[in-house]
Amino acid sequence: MVVRWGVLGAAKFAREHMAPAINAARRGQLVALATSSSDKAKPFEEIALGLRVHDSYEALLADPEVDAVYVPLPNHLHVEWALKAMEAGKHVLVEKPLAMSCADFDKVIAKRDESGVMAAEAYMIVHHPQWKRAKALYESGAIGKLIRVSGAFSYDNSADTQNIRNDASKGGGAIPDIGVYIYGAARFLTGEEPEKILSTEVRRENGVDVWSHITAQFPSFHYTGVVSMRMAPWQEMVFHGDKGVMRLSAPFNANLYGEARIELQSAGPEGMEMQTIRYPADNHYVHQVEAFNAAVLDGAGYACPLEFSRGTQAMIDMVWEAESA
Repeated sequence: MVVRWGVLGAAKFAREHMAPAINAARRGQLVALATSSSDKAKPFEEIALGLRVHDSYEALLADPEVDAVYVPLPNHLHVEWALKAMEAGKHVLVEKPLAMSCADFDKVIAKRDESGVMAAEAYMIVHHPQWKRAKALYESGAIGKLIRVSGAFSYDNSADTQNIRNDASKGGGAIPDIGVYIYGAARFLTGEEPEKILSTEVRRENGVDVWSHITAQFPSFHYTGVVSMRMAPWQEMVFHGDKGVMRLSAPFNANLYGEARIELQSAGPEGMEMQTIRYPADNHYVHQVEAFNAAVLDGAGYACPLEFSRGTQAMIDMVWEAESA
């Protein structure tokens, strides 16, 4: 059996990353696309021979030969079309951020439970071997007692004024777009939730947050996070304990922002020892689709359920509340 996928909209990200991943994933097949543009459909038709192209989102959702829907639409449309997909009986994978409030997450969770379908946010990093190994190393005590975590993710889209990330009316902003990575990553690896936002600094342009620096207290560690849409491209996560340090390079876009690897410095019999673990070929988008397919076909557990994604939104809400206090 395979999961037959449809994509709502011919987004660039879907064209370059997720459509190829759907077709490359085990037990997955891209069968349908919703777009009114024949030109935008052509690259997808090259990825999936025999692709059915619907001229509306509603028509794709009515297609009985579509089992699951991927939603790469602008942020402000995610909840609406996630709900409509589930109402149509489709499993649904929605790009980050799935929702921009905990109340909206609750609506999606309720609809998932009511309809009995699989629904998730496309938080792909949890499916990548880099993060699975990092979590296992942490849980094994490789760095001892955790004291400090820092996360950074940046790029510069200042010249792209039409980019939806620069549009407040479409749910733009650095924190909704990439804050979900550095906040969620700390939660995923440690299993802890923030107790308090200690400080926030947010810079805005035209109502959109373009740079932010926060500090937060978790039950067992101090957290620092920086995200920006106005800095040179960079991303890393650092977990600093009393017995060692673990640094993840290219942790969010594996092998796009440099080589994905884990650099572990930990106490050994002759002092501090350095170990580097490389992941040169793994595609986390393919891993994500395969995990989703397994959840649909086998009822397998899923590393990033909606409840986890809601927890990241709760942390974002804490940041907004601290900023306005």
